[in-house]
Amino acid sequence: MTDGATPGTSLRAHARAGALDILPMLVGVVPFGLVAGAAPAAAGFGLAGALGFSTIVFAGASQLAATGVLADGGTAVVAVLAACTINLRMVLYSASLAPYLAATSRRSRFAVAYLLTDQAYAVSIRRWAGERPGHDPPGRARERLAFYLGAGLTLWVAWQLSTVAGALVGRAVPDDVPLTFAVPLVFLVLLVPTLTSRPARVSAGVGGGAAVAAAGLGAGPLSVMVGAVLGIVAGALVDGDDPEPGPAGGPPDGGGPS
Repeated sequence: MTDGATPGTSLRAHARAGALDILPMLVGVVPFGLVAGAAPAAAGFGLAGALGFSTIVFAGASQLAATGVLADGGTAVVAVLAACTINLRMVLYSASLAPYLAATSRRSRFAVAYLLTDQAYAVSIRRWAGERPGHDPPGRARERLAFYLGAGLTLWVAWQLSTVAGALVGRAVPDDVPLTFAVPLVFLVLLVPTLTSRPARVSAGVGGGAAVAAAGLGAGPLSVMVGAVLGIVAGALVDGDDPEPGPAGGPPDGGGPS
């Protein structure tokens, strides 16, 4: 499947296709960015703290987790561990994307790693489904990279702007305004379009249920990884017995640019 452009079109056209593909997901990302920007400001870190979290960490759920640890008096080491634990699912995303971008330069892959989010992964892996990376025509890896960077940079800009807005106006928003609705909204916008097959639905149901159960048992941030792994296993098992074609689903349950 091509990235919304015919073979031979410019890399700019592929980047534009990536940006257009990720635009619908900003419906959930922008409110989440407001929350992620308001949290550090409310904890006393100010605008500079909010910007630091968003540019260095660039991971919504991890930003909120680290902010919560520091606001409660925890050490920087504990905050970093909490953020990294939540983002362990990025290891799975990286392994999935690696074959498609292996032919690009190491510097380019560093940019891919920095911009890796649930949303950028989801739109990219859906676009490239069915391709055979080991049998690429010349230049195909660069076209994929352009598509990915178009999606990732569009999300990055939206995230930074919404974070700044959240830091500036967060304290002016009444407490009874439920901005936290943005977190499940991000999940739903990301998840629902992928539930097009039985393995995908099974993977989502098992993964979500396992994550909730693990959190209830005290697994904390590790509950996300528990749900991801069990969801993948369940989807793979069903996919092996299911005659319906198609991938076993989208990315493991995750949130935000997280």
